[in-house]
Amino acid sequence: MSCSSPIAVIDFGSQYTQLIVRRVRELGFFSKLYAPDDLKETGSPAAVILSGGPRSVSDADAPGIDLDYLKAMGVPVLGVCYGMQLLVTRGGGGVTPSNKREYGPAKLLPTGESLLFSGVSPESQIWMSHSDTVGDLPEGVAVIARNQHDTPVALKFSDDWFGIQFHPEVSHSHEGMQILENFLKLAKDAPRFQIESFKDHLVEEIRKQVKGREVVCGVSGGVDSTVLAMLLHEAEIPIRAIFVDHGLLRKDEASEVQAQFEQLGVEIETIDVSARFFGALEGVTDPEKKRRIIGDLFIDVFFETAAHIDLLAQGTLYPDVIESASSGSIASKIKTHHNRVDRILELLKEGRVIEPLAELFKDEVRLLGKTLGIPHPILYRHPFPGPGLAVRCPGEVTPEKLEIIRGGDAVFMRQLKESGWYDKVWQAYCALIPVKTVGVKGDERSYEYAVTLRAVVSEDAMTASWVHLPYELLGSISNEILNDVPGVNRVLYDISTKPPASIEWE
Repeated sequence: MSCSSPIAVIDFGSQYTQLIVRRVRELGFFSKLYAPDDLKETGSPAAVILSGGPRSVSDADAPGIDLDYLKAMGVPVLGVCYGMQLLVTRGGGGVTPSNKREYGPAKLLPTGESLLFSGVSPESQIWMSHSDTVGDLPEGVAVIARNQHDTPVALKFSDDWFGIQFHPEVSHSHEGMQILENFLKLAKDAPRFQIESFKDHLVEEIRKQVKGREVVCGVSGGVDSTVLAMLLHEAEIPIRAIFVDHGLLRKDEASEVQAQFEQLGVEIETIDVSARFFGALEGVTDPEKKRRIIGDLFIDVFFETAAHIDLLAQGTLYPDVIESASSGSIASKIKTHHNRVDRILELLKEGRVIEPLAELFKDEVRLLGKTLGIPHPILYRHPFPGPGLAVRCPGEVTPEKLEIIRGGDAVFMRQLKESGWYDKVWQAYCALIPVKTVGVKGDERSYEYAVTLRAVVSEDAMTASWVHLPYELLGSISNEILNDVPGVNRVLYDISTKPPASIEWE
């Protein structure tokens, strides 16, 4: 696959920026993400998309763009949210604070004929997320769409330069894909994107990065690390695959992971360090501190087990990167992922980490795994966080609490599979609520923990909706947990969306 002339997405820090890249790929074009200062590094892009961002263009230190250089490129440009406001202000127009922050659904009302809205309904839903609004327009710029409040939400700067105040990349903008497709029709000679050819591109990049150095690969049995291990195998890279049993795993998970890699023909080393992890987590309740402890211990174990290894391979995906807001990202940090703790960031700066999957979302990784011949049950196993059950156990992590979570989770997963719901759900799990409640068991008062069940559907982990599981199924799961899992007298069902909640509890 030729990666010249990509659709260049300039990252101004929006939580949805990588989603633009993903949508462009879904439309069949190769796309890459660049920092604002790397505009000249894009080479000869087929088109440029300026992303949204959390800042105001009015801020003194707001990230900007070299408008003259952008114009000299002579390619189509689409400014999204912050990107549109940047084009307005850099072009001589004005942006002012809005009377109220516009966040959530709104109506798109095109004001006339426009290539950008070809095939789009006269009225459709879009998703807004901004606190500034366009005031004075630069000379020659026209409003081509407004919302129900008569606010300009789309501008035409020239025949192939546009700005939109909404986010077409999120599913809540119902015809956003059509708008992006219309814009991409302006891009000439844009390279096509297919997961099969992207696999070949990744293999080539891995070989360039490794250059004969030794690689240690952490595996968990999850989709990401399994695809990573098989991708390295495809690239003919000798690896030491290390599986760390940190005591934060689900029921029987260690033995299942060993059997899985044996089936795939990849040899793994299992290291049982559960006592060490429990010791380090004793008394710790802050979720960020727990994540850092677990992440640091992971690295310690890797490099103690395989001393003098030159490179650490990680199955990091883009949601991990963007939520951690690391490596100089403009994005706001949501939570620290285990593969983005300080030790990892230091290794990244030293060039001692390879993350071939870091530009991909979960569904793209599964498609990649399919091209590598990985069986369906492994590829469609529900996501499991690197810190394990620690992020499903708010407060102090103890063996007693984890046994409750394991018991409830085992019941939940088995009943989902038996009922046919497992493959309909993107991710499901049981979490412990760190309070005890009064109940009645055997005609006697009980004072035991409550657990919560969570099941969500998502395309990319950036947003998620709760699953409407049948009442009968929820009742059956609850009944079995209350009868068979010691220490529980109350079962709840989590019906929170992301945002505002995250998928995991911590």
